[in-house]
Amino acid sequence: MKPISLRLFGSLLAVAGITGSLVAFFLWSLDKVTQFRWHHNWLLFLLPLGGLLIYYLYQKFDPEAEKGNNLIIDEIHHSPNELKPSITPLILFSTLITHLFGGSAGREGTAVQMGGGISKWFIDRISFTEEEKKLLFLCGMSAGFAAIFNTPVTGAVFAIEVLAIGSLHREGFLPCLLAAFVGQLVTNAFPISHTHYSIHLTKPSLFSSPLHLNLKLLGYVLIAGVLFGLVAKLFVLILENIKKYSQKTFSKKYQSIILGGLLIIALGQINSIQPYLGLGVSNLNPKDPSLINAFNSSINTPHSAWFLKLMLTAITLGFGYKGGEVTPLFFIGATFGNALAGTFGLPVDLFAGLGFIAVFCGATNTPIACTLMGIELFGWEYGLYYATVCLFAYYVSGQKGIYHAQKNNQPKGYRTKNLLRLGKR
Repeated sequence: MKPISLRLFGSLLAVAGITGSLVAFFLWSLDKVTQFRWHHNWLLFLLPLGGLLIYYLYQKFDPEAEKGNNLIIDEIHHSPNELKPSITPLILFSTLITHLFGGSAGREGTAVQMGGGISKWFIDRISFTEEEKKLLFLCGMSAGFAAIFNTPVTGAVFAIEVLAIGSLHREGFLPCLLAAFVGQLVTNAFPISHTHYSIHLTKPSLFSSPLHLNLKLLGYVLIAGVLFGLVAKLFVLILENIKKYSQKTFSKKYQSIILGGLLIIALGQINSIQPYLGLGVSNLNPKDPSLINAFNSSINTPHSAWFLKLMLTAITLGFGYKGGEVTPLFFIGATFGNALAGTFGLPVDLFAGLGFIAVFCGATNTPIACTLMGIELFGWEYGLYYATVCLFAYYVSGQKGIYHAQKNNQPKGYRTKNLLRLGKR
C-alpha cells in the first residue's frame, strides 16, 4: 500500500469524526421518534403523508440521492460525480420520517450514506487523485457502519468487501480500519448506547472442546446456513419485484409511495402485525417479538415472525420509503434462527445469532465482514460456526444482492472450481 498524503490523512480523520457525531445524533433521534410512535399509534395513519414529504425533499434537493448506498458504490467504481453532500441531511431526515410514522426499515443505510456525503463534501473542496477519492469514500462508509453497530473491524471489512462479489479492495483496509475506530470512538463519546447481544448456550453438554467444536451441531449449522441463504434470496427477490412493480405500474414515484403507505396502514390494523412496524430491535411491550427477544428462549417468538418482518420491510422500502435494510435483515435472520432452534431443539441464542449474521451475509454478499461481525457482537468462541454459516449462506443466496451497483464479474465458486481443476492435474 502506498503511503497516504497528509491532506488525505487529515480528511480521513475529519470525515470519521463528523460521521461518528452524526451517527450519535441519528441514534438519539431514532430512539426518540420510535418511543414517540409507540405512545401515539395514530401516527401510522400519516405514513403516506410522511412518504410524500420524503418524495418532495428528494425531488427538490437531490433526485439522484434516491439511489442510496448504490450511488456511493457506483461513485467508487465509475466516478460519475452524481453523489452530492446533500445526501447526508436527506437520508437522515427521511429515515426519521419513515420510522416516526411506522415504516419498517433499518439504519445502516443511513449511516453509510451520511459517511459518503461527508466524504463528498471534502472531495469537492480539496484536490485529491481519483484513488484518494475512492479511499475517502470507503473511509466514510467504514466510519458510518462501525459507528452505527459498534463494530469497527466489521465496518472496515464491509466497506472493502461490498464493492465486488468475491474480492476485497485490500489497499483500503488500514485507512478504513482507522476511520472505523475513530467513528466508533466519537459516537461512543456521546451519551447514547448500542444494543448488546450475547450468546450463553443453553446446552453446554453438546460441546467438548474450548472452541465448542461438535460435529453434530456443526452439521445443523451447515443446514441452517443453506436455509438462511434461501431466506436472504427470498428477501432480495421480493424487494426487487416490488420495486419493479411500482416502477412499471405508476408513472409518478409519489403514487407508489401512497400505495405502500396504505398497505402498511392496512396491515398495521392487525394486532399481531403491529410489533413488526418500525425498527424492531425492541418494543413497548417487552414480550412482543423483537430482535432482542429472538435471543431469549423464555419468550415465545412466533415462527412466522421472520416472514412478517420480511414482507413489511419489502413493502416499506420497495414502494419508496427510506431507511436501511440491514437491521430488518438482522431481525429476519434472528427470528428465523429462533424458529429453527425451537423446532429442532437447538440452542436458541446461538441460532438466533447465526441467523442474524447469515441472512445479512446472503443479502449483501459479504461473508468475511459478517463472520467478523459475529465475533465482535457475540464473542470469538463460536467463530467456527459463524464462518460456516456465512459461507453456506453466501453461496446459496445467489449472485444478486440488495446492492445492484456491487460488481458481479464472476459466479460464486469460480475460484473454488479452478482450484479443484488444478488439484486434478
